Amino acid sequence: MVVQDVVLALLAKEPSHGYQLRARLRQALGPVGEAMNAGQIYVTLGRLEKAGLVACEREPGLPDRPDRKVYALTAAGQQRVTDWLTEVSWPRPDLAEFHLKLAAAAAAGLADPVTMVGATRRELLTRLREAQRAAMAEPDGSGAGLLLEGVVLRLQADLRWLEACERYWVDWKGEQ
Repeated sequence: MVVQDVVLALLAKEPSHGYQLRARLRQALGPVGEAMNAGQIYVTLGRLEKAGLVACEREPGLPDRPDRKVYALTAAGQQRVTDWLTEVSWPRPDLAEFHLKLAAAAAAGLADPVTMVGATRRELLTRLREAQRAAMAEPDGSGAGLLLEGVVLRLQADLRWLEACERYWVDWKGEQ
């Protein structure tokens, strides 16, 4: 899971507690990191501990605060971070699955592929506007701004592909 790998990578720098990890995620990812709630971080840390990828020690809290759990990578966790960082991957939607959905809907007469493409386009346009707004709110040169620029470019490319899908299915309907 990507969230687990990101948390492990953040722990590679230094042992941390959940609140520190969440703050680092928000700083690195901007609005994308805001979507990750504290509970998700702690659940992820618990899973990583059960998997033997992190170890937890209790750190005495202040007089008015409880002890804090500080998490550190184990050797297995460090190896997983190394493996993850050297893995070549690229985010890609499952275009084949979407195309098969269109083809199956058309073949079975269950739905109009052009209508399905239109609904998907509207959703992607909404996401594009949100990503553009968020990108514009980031300061120039920020890492979060760079991430959001990638999201915007990806959505634009997906929208162009949907245009090609629509042309294909409009032509297909004309041949029927």
